[in-house]
Amino acid sequence: MDDHELLRMHVAGNPDSFGFLVKRHRDRMWAVAIRTLGEPEEAADALQEAFISAFRRADSFRGDAKVTTWLHRIVVNACLDRIRRRQVRAADPLPEDEDRAAELAGPAEDDPAEVRERRLDVLNALKQINEDQRAALVLVDMEGYSIEEAAAILDCAPGTVKSRCARGRAKLLPLLRHWQTSGQKSAAEAVGTE
Repeated sequence: MDDHELLRMHVAGNPDSFGFLVKRHRDRMWAVAIRTLGEPEEAADALQEAFISAFRRADSFRGDAKVTTWLHRIVVNACLDRIRRRQVRAADPLPEDEDRAAELAGPAEDDPAEVRERRLDVLNALKQINEDQRAALVLVDMEGYSIEEAAAILDCAPGTVKSRCARGRAKLLPLLRHWQTSGQKSAAEAVGTE
């Protein structure tokens, strides 16, 4: 069954259909949450909040977009809400299990130590840019969504996504420049823009 049918069945009262929908898309939603928030515990909480929200508000889905776009929008909004709440309180420390955070941040490459260091640098750099730019970069540069798809997920114009990505990349490059000058992959490659 396709996503629209599963969501329709859930709204009609089928107790299993939403679980199938979550199972089908949880890995992609997790990747967005972990890359947006950078901390596994925060990402897990945001993802749980997002799925609960989607479960409860499934009847509000209008059907004018893909179900995955609707789910992504809910996940991104849950992540942005957590970032905003976190900015109000004191800065949180890095996760104690940095190896696990780096592993969840993306696929492994050749040198595990270099990959781990680069991922942690990218996650830390992403935390230093504003949440709108971070969300746009995660969706476009790290998750591979088109500008139009990211615009639908973020509920803004494609030009806004382009602008947020350009400004975010401009802020990230100085933070990741050491990857360029050390003979390693460029900063743009570290964030997935090449």
